[in-house]
Amino acid sequence: MSETRPSVLFVCVHNAGRSQMAAAFLSHLAGDRVEVRSAGSAPAGTVNPAVVAAMAEEGIDLTAETPKILTVDAVRASDVVITMGCGDSCPVFPGKRYLDWQLEDPAGQGVDAVRPIRDEIQRRIRRLLDELGE
Repeated sequence: MSETRPSVLFVCVHNAGRSQMAAAFLSHLAGDRVEVRSAGSAPAGTVNPAVVAAMAEEGIDLTAETPKILTVDAVRASDVVITMGCGDSCPVFPGKRYLDWQLEDPAGQGVDAVRPIRDEIQRRIRRLLDELGE
């Protein structure tokens, strides 16, 4: 492993669904080989309960997670910034790798609707790990 590990920031509007799932999967699959952050441009008060339930089915506990506000520092400190429907609210810095993942928003949906979103996020995280060489 290199001296510096890659850093990935996941951003969506509320930081209550997609970005929480992506960060949790990356942390779960990469362990400490990748630094993981997530944030929202307008964070919700809590993580979506259907997202918490869907992730629990995968053995990942999100009950202690809370939505966080997106900061310029978080973007600046990240090598890869993955946006998920946050539009123009994400600051752009030169030298960063930006990816925009078009994913359905789990807000207001039940666990049955969240599962396919969760599964697609997991597939994308596995591809990202391959790209990062982790």
